[in-house]
Amino acid sequence: MAGGFPVELILLAMVAAFLVLRLRSVLGRRTGFERPPQANGPRPAGFDPRGPRTIDSHAEEVTPAAAGKRAARVLPDPRTPPGQALARISAADRSFDPQRFLDGAEGAFRMIVEAFANGDRATLRALLSDDTYASFEHAIAAREQAGEQQRTEIRAVNELGIEAADLRGSIADITVRFVTDQINMTTGRNGEVVSGSDAVTELTDLWTFQRDLNSPDPTWKLVATRSA
Repeated sequence: MAGGFPVELILLAMVAAFLVLRLRSVLGRRTGFERPPQANGPRPAGFDPRGPRTIDSHAEEVTPAAAGKRAARVLPDPRTPPGQALARISAADRSFDPQRFLDGAEGAFRMIVEAFANGDRATLRALLSDDTYASFEHAIAAREQAGEQQRTEIRAVNELGIEAADLRGSIADITVRFVTDQINMTTGRNGEVVSGSDAVTELTDLWTFQRDLNSPDPTWKLVATRSA
């Protein structure tokens, strides 16, 4: 129509606006387990998995797609104490979602065990509490001084689930059970095997993550680890 605005341009503008909003909704999501910016340059590698028991499982990062399957997610019954605690956390933080939390926790598990094995202190510093980081850093330094290297692989994450949860004031704690198939082998300065082997072993670990829900920082930091 003469003097009118072309209908095709209006439709194209509406489609473009829709796509922008969709991209923002997907790319803008944060779980609180994002990988910190990485500095360029080499990273030290290797540690003894049977040395200082600061962390109980160690692995190179493997994406769920590379592992071949998605790990089973297990959430507590809403009527149980952990389930009720998760409901209180959700009420205090409307952005919290237990399933998305577990997705982020799996990513954090992979990042942390890889960073510990590689001596990546920057990544650990961003994802660990102060006390936990101090213990990890001490173990890394001891490994480096011994000249040992670690071959570590997560062959599969079979299951992860929320074992416990608590909310004290604004401080939330969530303990996650990780069931994984791993390879751990430590070699010394001359390449001799110090501990472990190339056999795949199933390991179960319990990791506790913590966050102050009133803090603008969305990061859930690792505060405790143990083997089940």
